[in-house]
Formats: sequence, structure tokens, C-alpha cells
Amino acid sequence: MKKHFQYRIFIGLLFLTAIQITNAQSAAKYKNQNLSIDERVQDLVARMTLDEKISLLGYNSAAIPRLGIPAYNWWNEALHGVARAGTATIFPQSIGLAATFNDELIGKVANVISTEARAKYNLAIAKDRHLQYMGLTFWSPNINIFRDPRWGRGHETYGEDPYLTSQMGIAFVKGMQGNDPLHLKTAATAKHFAVHSGPEGERDKFDAIVDEKDLRETYLYAFQKLVGAGVESVMSAYNSINGVPSSINAKLLDTILRKEWGFKGHVVTDCGALDGVFESHHATNNNIATAAAAIKAGINLDCSSILQKDVKMAVEQKLISEKEIDASLEKLLKTQFKLGFYDNPLTNKFSKYNEDSIHNNAHIELAKKVAEQSIVLLKNEHHLLPFTKDKYESIMIVGPNATSYDALIGNYHGLSNKAVNFVEGISNAMDPATRIEYDLGCDYNDTTHFGGIWAAGNAKLTIAVMGLSPVLEGEAGDAFLSKSGGDKTNINLPESEIVYLRKLRESVKTPIIVVITAGSNVDISSIEPYADAILYAWYPGEQGGNALANILLGKVAPSGRLPITFYKSVNDLPDYKTYAMKGRTYRYYDGNVVYPFGYGLSYSTFEYAKMQSNKSKYNFEDTIEINTTITNTGNMDAAEVLQAYVEYPNLERMPLKELKYFKRIEIKKGSSENIKIKIPIAELKKWDLKLNAWKLYPGKYKIVLGSNSRDSKAFVPFEIN
Repeated sequence: MKKHFQYRIFIGLLFLTAIQITNAQSAAKYKNQNLSIDERVQDLVARMTLDEKISLLGYNSAAIPRLGIPAYNWWNEALHGVARAGTATIFPQSIGLAATFNDELIGKVANVISTEARAKYNLAIAKDRHLQYMGLTFWSPNINIFRDPRWGRGHETYGEDPYLTSQMGIAFVKGMQGNDPLHLKTAATAKHFAVHSGPEGERDKFDAIVDEKDLRETYLYAFQKLVGAGVESVMSAYNSINGVPSSINAKLLDTILRKEWGFKGHVVTDCGALDGVFESHHATNNNIATAAAAIKAGINLDCSSILQKDVKMAVEQKLISEKEIDASLEKLLKTQFKLGFYDNPLTNKFSKYNEDSIHNNAHIELAKKVAEQSIVLLKNEHHLLPFTKDKYESIMIVGPNATSYDALIGNYHGLSNKAVNFVEGISNAMDPATRIEYDLGCDYNDTTHFGGIWAAGNAKLTIAVMGLSPVLEGEAGDAFLSKSGGDKTNINLPESEIVYLRKLRESVKTPIIVVITAGSNVDISSIEPYADAILYAWYPGEQGGNALANILLGKVAPSGRLPITFYKSVNDLPDYKTYAMKGRTYRYYDGNVVYPFGYGLSYSTFEYAKMQSNKSKYNFEDTIEINTTITNTGNMDAAEVLQAYVEYPNLERMPLKELKYFKRIEIKKGSSENIKIKIPIAELKKWDLKLNAWKLYPGKYKIVLGSNSRDSKAFVPFEIN
């Protein structure tokens, strides 16, 4: 009887426990993975106090233990590798990634970056560390248009062309965010929205004046494409646009981004941008008004502390409502839910990544492959390159960037204990019986004191590695040796390097190969007469030395292409502060240049067959389909970078031409590859200022195939009705 009574009590307790568990699960909908993310987010927000909601609106948010909300720092960087978080694979700087003209490869790069990011996050969380730069929300890629070579941050971008930028950006975002139906691998951010490309020193107060045509066709094009590809986040810029600071710009953040484009993710400010709305732009009366304006415009996350400090006062002053805060916070929390913050880790396949997923041999090998494809051959007189490792019995390596770590890694970088500089890469690749010497040669400033000239005179080959570094061009504050706040006032190489090369040429009668590291257009014509061959290496990442050696020795044929125009002088350009596109980039500049957009030499030669198109007249709904054949007519296996440009009818403010298709194609010597090019006619629409809408203009067009923007190997005319 006693045992029966005890059993009844046990059953009763189980029943009560089951009821309690059921009630708890029913109440805590946000923990139920079977519900939609929208339902879960709304449930979580409904459980918060106003103070708790506000505490989550800044990039460094504290935990809310009673709800299981973890402490989290949203600020993470991954421009060309996991940055500022210790050891990570360092790929070429973004401008170098663009120089590959290989979006498929860039997708693989981003996949590696997100794998390493997940591994670092898992390891940090296992030790209950919630650190800046160790999270899963990355403020990359930078898809601003590199409209002027004076901008110091241009090397963070994919160059001057909207289409190339969009394709590289889409590939990067997809690699970062993954394709898992349950969780984002990491969250990517398209920045800086928008019309942001200098002057760097005035970015907190600068007002970029731009009309709707240039805004839509140039500055917003890539952003719209990345939104269409599902980018999770967008970052607003520091500057104003036509008088309105980007971070409180309702036209940009609400009308265009959300209503026109259907963006569903969250918007973050650039760091300190909201402070500048009141303090620098003087667009509001105080920080309370700024906080209210930001929420109303569409900001969800503040990379400063304005929202966390001042939003409550804005509510109390009835400038905004708690309901508006709820709507803003829901978009922000949705990203955390997508990343799996409130799910069982066992259901997240990315939780398995560990230390062996960071900077392993496969990732390092990919960094080398990308660097090889990014290096651009600009000059190769008398076919000096490539050479065999036993051709030159003695080699002299000189130059301020020959052993420079900075010249490899660019900015926004991680750390590598396996980085290979140019001296190391060349010396490791050569025959041990080859005599190799190194000398700094010159610095960035001194035009009278030089080294290595006598030694170079005793060598059979000299390799001079020079150019710029991220301390000479870059973001305001980081490029601390820049004389203009991170920007450049001209495109000249340091005078010391020019003088040094001239003296080297006067003394050395044997071949000189010049390797330039930089992230922007520099005046190559100033040193071209002194070099037998010139290679442009950008900031090539940790494997830059090995990549250069492989190209010098012909293990890999160069296939990099310039994602920017190399002008002769800034005097060829409009005023730096002018944002009108007239006279800028290959799309609108028809003057003489040193090297055109898309330029790059190979060790081989290629022939293009006549193009065949599916028809000659098209409507808006059509897609142009063109077939062509490319033959490698040289003596070496190599890659050709096919570029298809559209030439428009001769109408006011039409571009001279525009890239609308590209493809890097590996072709063995003597072999041919058949290529099918598809270009949607809708891609050719332009913004009509009178209609204030997109319009497809009828008329005669032409598709031109070539190896750069001023080349024409084959073409086909067509009409739009």
C-alpha cells in the first residue's frame, strides 16, 4: 500500500514536471527551433524591458542572463582574411583579389575565411570569451567604387568598375555566409553605404554631391546586387550625401534599401558615425535627436554608444516610440538567430570547426594560388620573363619592400608565422648554386643615400622591389606616414625610389626586373625606362614571395589584370572632391593612359574567333547569347581573361563602354576553348533624370571582346527596339 502510494506520488510529480516543461517551452518560443525565426525573435523582444532592448543596440552588448542572451561584440573584420584576431591565413588585399578577375576563386577565399572565423569563435566561446574581432558578424566586403586614385582606402575595394565590384562582392558574400539552409556560416556586411571614396581626412564632415544618375548607375549598383544576393548586413558611411549624413539618411536606408530593394537584414553605422552627425555634420541639435533620427531612418546597430546612451531619452521626449525600437531590434536579433546563437550547437554543423581549421596547409596553398593570379605583368621587354632557375648565376635583390611584412599584408590583416617575403620566395626557389644577395637599397624619403648599386653591378640579374605600403596609403589614422590623412596628393612613386632606379640603371648593364607593391594607381612611366620587366604585385598576402618566384620562373603564367585605370597624372582627373563620374574611370575617361582598365600581359598569346550571336535585335526581356572560341597560340599553358564590354548609342552621359562579362579561362598551348557569353538586356538600362526611373534606351549597341578596356579582338553589333 505504501509502495503504491509512493508510485502515485512519483507519477504525479512526473506529470507536474511535464506540465511545467511544456509550459516553459510554450512560453519560451524563442528557444523553439521548430518555429520560424520571425516568431522566435518577436517572442524574445516581447520579454525584454526597454532598458534591455536599448542595451543591445550598440556593437558591444552585455549579456542578459535571465533570457540567455550572450554578451556579444559585433565588430569583426575580414577584408582579405580574419583580421585582428591572431593567426589567420592572409590573402592578397581586396584590390589584388579583384585583379584575378576570378569570382569563383574569390568565393573559395571567402569560404576559407569564414571557416577560420567559425573555428576561432568556437574556441573563444569554449573559454567563455566574448571578444572584439572574435565573433561571427564581419564588416566586409568594401564595395565602394575606387573612383579616384588619390583615395587612400581604394586598395580595400574591388576597383573602379561597378560590374566587377558586384561580381567579386557577391562571390565574397556567398563564401562568407555559406549555403546551409539552417544557419549562416558568418554574416557579411556590404560597406560603406554610400558614395564613399574620400577625401579620407574629411570623411566625418564631407558632403558628397552627386546626382541621381551617377548615384544609381555607379555608386549604388554593387550594393543593389549584393542585397539581391542576400547579404546579411549593410554599413552606412561617415559622409553626407547631398546634405544628409548617411547614417540618418532615410532615402538611402529606408526608401531605397528596404522598400525598393527589399533588404531584410540589419544596418550598422560606421564606427563613430553617429557622433559625427551632430558634432561634425551639425545635422541635428544634439545626440538625443541623432539617436531618434538614426532609428527612424533605419539604423539597427550603432558602432559607437549614441544609441545605448541616448535612445531612452529620445523615447521619454516622444521623439520615437518603443514600438520603433522593437522593430529595429528585431532586425538585429534576427542575424543572431540565423547564426545559431539560440539553438542547440549540435544542430549547427559549423560548431565542429576547431584549431585544425585555422591557417592549415590547404588554406596557405590557396593564398599562394590567389597571389599568383593577382600579379599583373606590365612590361616584358625582349621576353625577359620567364627565366629558368639556372639561367643567372648571380642575382641581386634590392628595394625597401623586398623584405617588408607590411608590403605583403596590406591593412585589416591577420597574423602569419609562415609569411614569405619576396627575398625569401626568390632565394628559396633558385638553384642552391646561384649566388643571391640582398640590400635595402633605399627608403621612402632619402634621395641621396643608396645601397646595393655596386653589388648589383656584379650580378647577372637585379630584382628591385619597391612601391608603396599601407602606412603611406590607407585609412585615416592607420596610414600614419601619409601626408594627407591617409590619402595621396598625387600618384607619384616616392622620389627616392625613382632616383635610386635611375642610378641603378646607369650603373647596371644587366637586366633589371622591377616589382611594385601598392594598392592603387602609381605613375609607372616614371620608372618604366629603367626596367626591362615590370610586375605589379599589389599587397599580395602571406604567400607573395612564393607567388612572385613561381611567376618569374614560369611555373605559373601571369594572368592578373588591372581593376583600375593607370592615369599619367592626377592633372588628367577632375577635382578630387567632385563625385560626378564625368572624366573618371575607363567608363568616362577617353584621354591617354599609361595602362587601361583590364590590362595585363601573359607569357603566351591568344586569338579570338569571330563571334556568333543568337540574334541582332533585342527587347528588355531578352538575353544576349554569344559564342566565341579562344585559342592559345603561344608556347606555354596559360590563362586568358576574357572581357566583354558594351558600347552604347551616342547619347548624352552614356558611358564610353562598360564591362558586362568576364571570365578567366585556362587554355593549354595549341588548344582552344569555346565560350558562351550571356548578358541580360536588362543590364543595359540607364537612369533617366527626367523620368526619375530606369530606362532601356533604343538604338545601336556593340559588344566588344578584348584583353582590356581599350582592346578589340572581336565585336558584334546589335540593336535594342
